[in-house]
Amino acid sequence: MNIEKKNKAIKNFFASSKSIRWFILIGFTIIFTIILYPTLIITKHSYKLGDVAERDIKAPKYFLIEDEEAEEENRKKAAEEVLTVYDNNASLSVKLSRNVKQVFAEMADIFEAYKENQGNASSNKEIKPLSLNEKLRQLKESFEEAIGITVSDDAYKILIEEKFSNNIADLISRILTEIINNGVVINKDILLKESDKGIILRDVETKTEKVVYDLKSLYGLDQAKTMVRIVGQPMLKDMNYNLVNIIVDFVQKLIQPNITQNTNETEERKKRAAAEIKPVIYKIKTGEMLLREGEIITKVQLLKLKNLQTQTKKERILAISIGAAMIILCLLILTYILHIKHNSRFARNHNKNLMVMACMLIIILLFARLFAPLSEVLNQNSSFGISPSSIIFSIPIASGAMTICLLLCFNIAIPFAMVAAACTTLIFQNRFEIFIYFLLNSAMAAYWIQNCTERKVFIKTGLKLGLLNAVLSTAISFYISGFVDFKILEVWAFAFMGGIVAGIVTTGIAPLIEIAFGYTTDITLLELANLERPILRRLMIEAPGTYHHSVIVGNMVEAAAAEIGANPLLAKTCGYYHDIGKIKKPLYFIENQKNGRNKHDKLAPSMSKHILVSHVKEGVEMAKQNKLGQVIIDTIRQHHGTNLIAYFYEKAKKQKGEDAVKVDDFRYPGPKPQTKEAGLVMLADVVEAASRTLDNPTPSRIQGLVQNLINKVFSDGQINNCELTLKDLHKIAKTFNRILSGIHHHRIDYPEKSYSKNGKVKDESPDRQQAKRTKNFSGNDAEKGSGHLKRLGLS
Repeated sequence: MNIEKKNKAIKNFFASSKSIRWFILIGFTIIFTIILYPTLIITKHSYKLGDVAERDIKAPKYFLIEDEEAEEENRKKAAEEVLTVYDNNASLSVKLSRNVKQVFAEMADIFEAYKENQGNASSNKEIKPLSLNEKLRQLKESFEEAIGITVSDDAYKILIEEKFSNNIADLISRILTEIINNGVVINKDILLKESDKGIILRDVETKTEKVVYDLKSLYGLDQAKTMVRIVGQPMLKDMNYNLVNIIVDFVQKLIQPNITQNTNETEERKKRAAAEIKPVIYKIKTGEMLLREGEIITKVQLLKLKNLQTQTKKERILAISIGAAMIILCLLILTYILHIKHNSRFARNHNKNLMVMACMLIIILLFARLFAPLSEVLNQNSSFGISPSSIIFSIPIASGAMTICLLLCFNIAIPFAMVAAACTTLIFQNRFEIFIYFLLNSAMAAYWIQNCTERKVFIKTGLKLGLLNAVLSTAISFYISGFVDFKILEVWAFAFMGGIVAGIVTTGIAPLIEIAFGYTTDITLLELANLERPILRRLMIEAPGTYHHSVIVGNMVEAAAAEIGANPLLAKTCGYYHDIGKIKKPLYFIENQKNGRNKHDKLAPSMSKHILVSHVKEGVEMAKQNKLGQVIIDTIRQHHGTNLIAYFYEKAKKQKGEDAVKVDDFRYPGPKPQTKEAGLVMLADVVEAASRTLDNPTPSRIQGLVQNLINKVFSDGQINNCELTLKDLHKIAKTFNRILSGIHHHRIDYPEKSYSKNGKVKDESPDRQQAKRTKNFSGNDAEKGSGHLKRLGLS
């Protein structure tokens, strides 16, 4: 029980607490400011490089500008000016020459030793000496390995014939040294790319450096091999041709690059050079002319202008954000106070309605926010053939007002349309024509859809709205640009599409919000009013008296609602379902009892009262199970209000004594009707049930009965909370009189046909007889109704 009370308290808090309203208000303001943020700062000077300045612009204050682009260019320039570093291995020629001489010397020594060993072997008859060819093959492999190149057999034979002459080794060393000392690189083409600025040649061992500009004098690897014969020609002119070829071949094979590019060192030097570049700073003094009218905008001027805007933006963003939030707050609060707070339909689910309105505003503003960048792109890029204004005309802002009108009412949809149009205008740079366009099309869309009882009304409204949009867009286009660049077909197409899309969006959004927040639209009511629905068929079968009573009540309240400006469809549907709780115990209600047997005769008055009251609670539970909607559930709960169960109250007083019975114990728990429709159901329920007790239900008797019962309900204060005025009660009474008189009208009694002896038919039907005159009870009925609203329903 405590948990139930706690849950109810929490539900009531969220449903009616003012704190929740402030939370919704502030939350929406924050979300809207976030949506609006990109457009809070209006760019006053959207110039591009090469544009012509429209007016003079001066610096409002002193500030500094860092030219990052110029700084980056200076860094690149400094890096490009760094000379490429090449490492020079100056000792390479010495090492190669020393190795050649050493290998030749070793081979000459080995050769002489081989000759001596051969002589000793010839004197010793027992030892068989190795052949010269075999020894040479062994020496050739070791020779090639030592000198580091391959040698042909023919060349090797010649060297043997020359006994690995020291002169040959000396010539190879001299030519090799001269070639390498000149400088040999792997790829001369890459080297020559540095010809304009030279290179840094760094000695690998001593780390000394020098700048070399004459790069053509250095040899590439292929060029160095070609130069061997040229360099060696003066030295080899008197030698044997074969021997010359051997020396040239040896040198070409032994040549190695001694100058190599040091990429890592070069990159390090470029980074250091770029890091040493200082930022490019411009000092702008107060009042300095940044731009003169008619000047062609340069890169530096554009930089100054953009920095001025950036610094201004940073300083003003907080103030502008606060200002925008305050404007929205004022707009929402004043709209709420003037148009929403005191609206009767809005007050019943105050916080829920506010939440739905906030959600719908956010949804349509997100639509606008998504379309805004597209409009800006089209505005900046003229290569597209679509006008940015045409895109704006297609935004389905009107779907918000249409949805609110469906869920709440037209009187709420109009202020909602105004707020939505104002908020959308802020997103589109405060353009007045945009405000007018969205205000008018939203208001008219809500007007056209307010009596929506069919799905096709959405499409009809969308078509009407599309035509209205075409007219409004034409007027606005003429207002903005006159007849210049006016693409009438494009504007009409997008505007008409905006109306169609608004209808489609509403068709999709309205049911979702209806389900999520528990609303019941007229379309849903029309579906629920179908008498073939399972719950109503069950009522007809299990409680036929109650079913008949409910149908009549539905018809009575529908007609009365049309007279007083309430919702006839809602009233009729509530009338159909108000007594579905009687399905649980149908025989305990007199309209379902047969043969005059009343089950309450054997029950105590308190138990009978409990059974009667329980049909309200059971009806609410059944309505929830069948998902009839909150508005019908509320009507079921309220249709008896806190009325007194007079019959069992009087019976209890007779049994226990007047002092032993409390009148409050024999009242329905309530609450009293909160809506006009619920009040109508209460009045019709009481009047229809009582009308069945009239012995002779003449129009005057019915009129007196209706007057007395409405007076009684009114005097008991049951309809104090549903805003039914005396004028409304008068119209209700007249309507009830008309309907009940039609139901209980007199018919002529037709007798059965009888045949005379001669075979002729004798007509004895009472329908052919004159109806009996009924007494006029209007005077008595009027007296019974004296004291309150005596002439109710008489005129």
